[in-house]
Amino acid sequence: MIRCVRIWTGKDGQSHFEEGKIDLSGRSDGKLRSADMNVNIAAMQETAVGGTFSWHNAPVRQLVITLSGTLEFATREGKTFTIAPGDILLAEDTAGGGHTWKLVDDDPWRRVYVVLETGAAVPFVAG
Repeated sequence: MIRCVRIWTGKDGQSHFEEGKIDLSGRSDGKLRSADMNVNIAAMQETAVGGTFSWHNAPVRQLVITLSGTLEFATREGKTFTIAPGDILLAEDTAGGGHTWKLVDDDPWRRVYVVLETGAAVPFVAG
């Protein structure tokens, strides 16, 4: 199982989130594997220790794969969740109230952005 948190814009125009996982029920050579996902590009980025980002939306629908650093995300409703190394954020809140994040440990945030094609299916399972 790979932990995944999905964040999206609700009908109220605010960002909401739910925890889940990436479905690895597909098999390839006896190994667990997710379904293929149609993607446009991938890029890597690093934010120094202590980094924060005030209210914003995801620029595009994307997966954000955390390699190092632990972050606390918040919505305008005051709800929070944590992303740690190995977790995936499915960022779908491209409009509305947005979210914030801050690094909460002593490591830089190193991550991979994987921009999804329009309408691309993601094997996210809530719960």
